[in-house]
Amino acid sequence: MSARDSLNGIDNVPEKEPAKLQVEIRCVVPPTEEQREKLRAVMAQKYGTEASNVEIVIHKDPAAVDGFNIFVGDDNYDWSTLGRIRQFRKTVQALPKDPEGEKIVSLIREDIAGFSLNTGYQQVGQVVSVGDSIAVIQGLRDVVYGEIVLFECGVKGMALDIRTDGTTGIVLFGDSSDIVAGSRVVRTKRTAGIPISNRILGRMIDPLGNPIDGGEPIGAKKYYPLERPAPGIVRRKPVSRPLETGILSIDAMFPIGRGQRELIIGDRQTGKTSVAVDTILNQKNKNVVCVYVAICQKASAISKLMQTLREAGALDYTVIVSSPASDSPSMQYIAPYAGCAVAEYFMYHGRDTLIVYDDLSKHAVAYRTISLLLERAPGREAYPGDVFYLHSRLLERSAQLSDDLGGGSMTAFPIVETQAGDISAYIPTNIISITDGQIFLDSELFNAGQRPSVNIGLSVSRVGGAAQTNIMKKAVGTLRLDLAQYREMQVFSQFGSDLDEQTKRQLLYGAGLMQLLRQKNRAPLRLWQQVVLLLVAQDGRFMDVPARRVCAVRDDFLAWFGNKHSTITLRIEHEKMHSQELRDEILEAGREYFRGKAFAD
Repeated sequence: MSARDSLNGIDNVPEKEPAKLQVEIRCVVPPTEEQREKLRAVMAQKYGTEASNVEIVIHKDPAAVDGFNIFVGDDNYDWSTLGRIRQFRKTVQALPKDPEGEKIVSLIREDIAGFSLNTGYQQVGQVVSVGDSIAVIQGLRDVVYGEIVLFECGVKGMALDIRTDGTTGIVLFGDSSDIVAGSRVVRTKRTAGIPISNRILGRMIDPLGNPIDGGEPIGAKKYYPLERPAPGIVRRKPVSRPLETGILSIDAMFPIGRGQRELIIGDRQTGKTSVAVDTILNQKNKNVVCVYVAICQKASAISKLMQTLREAGALDYTVIVSSPASDSPSMQYIAPYAGCAVAEYFMYHGRDTLIVYDDLSKHAVAYRTISLLLERAPGREAYPGDVFYLHSRLLERSAQLSDDLGGGSMTAFPIVETQAGDISAYIPTNIISITDGQIFLDSELFNAGQRPSVNIGLSVSRVGGAAQTNIMKKAVGTLRLDLAQYREMQVFSQFGSDLDEQTKRQLLYGAGLMQLLRQKNRAPLRLWQQVVLLLVAQDGRFMDVPARRVCAVRDDFLAWFGNKHSTITLRIEHEKMHSQELRDEILEAGREYFRGKAFAD
């Protein structure tokens, strides 16, 4: 074959016909031929093709009632009666909220008069695969990260993995048994949110805002987003007001301010939750809203906690957001963001809030599970690469707002569980770098009977004395230094038996302080009790008390002081200012109590 013949052969190759544009019509009564021709012309113009290339496929669907529900790929044009009703409902819901009934009626009349139907356009995708609370869908080309999508069976999901091949990974917030390959899914054009109002106080809800305490529906109409940007620097002011935990060792040496993020970290069963619960109990009558987020815990433990709060009268100002171990990883993933949204709602209404995340190590495990199911590349300890951002965007929302924004605050107590005291693991180091300090609970101290088992050497508050009242700051004195010296002397005393008198006195003093810092659960101390104990203890009053009797003597002394010197307690609680005169009165009262008393072992 010659070159000319080859060229002639190429010239004679028939042109490839353009692909057909398939238009699917779901209806009860099929369109007439005239309607089909008009539809072909409209679709050809919209999608840039010839009318002859438009192929119409008709499926009978009783759900369409009247009119047509048209699908072109992942585009949907709802021209049915139900679609028109939905359009009208959205128009009415968009009317301004006005308390005057007559004005609302006139607005509705005016809106009805000017109402016009649009094409009812929306994007529709199809499920490719589903399993383990994860659905992979094809279509929805404009869906954004974090957007809520709705499946035709009524189940909601959230887009968490937008891929380059046109598919999207969706985490499901419900039973996936009714979702199968081919199921349709539509965009809602909204991010995840939770209904909130003041009536949510005293309730237990799931991460979607549904009450799970057996009570009546909350009936909240305000839709608050689960995720929103953290307040900027200009919208904040320095942390300066204390949030008292009622735990002497924490309030004295590691003070926590309103708007601070303080990590509670330690091994399993070392009292992390007890510290958080005692702090919630101590907020009674202090106008602080508390939010407790339970992630992957036993339902029985959450129920017991709720009963504890109710008996102590703390449930009235507390909201419990629960996602127990029986929940799917997707529900556990959004639980802390739901709790943060609740606390944020009150913060932006000028209230002080405290939120406890119990715990974020389980939250990271839930997110790791979701990421592996979405086939993301694993990193260190199989966690995805964005696990740091997972917690930073959550904890950075805690703040002390400026006066222009109402002056509200959100204080965060994230809890993290360690393995064998290893605080250098991946998740603990991540959260330590985000927070403003940590309370480290030592398992050895816990097993030795020191409750709470606060490790003074590894614990820190980066806010420090800025969040302490004047009288507490003066009362603490050299407490932390004294305890550090006691720990060193205790180590060296194990290697020799010949100790001078001063060292023995120092060891006795330190042992008494350690006993004094022991507290029972659900027994937070008031400010005046902490101040009086610190001043009297540093005056050496507890040195002659045998270690095993320090706690009993302390309780008896506080009861005696409260009855006999109520004027001093009121001055401490209300003035919160230190003076030499007040200090001398407290020390003299301490000497009066201990004068002439002999404490046998």
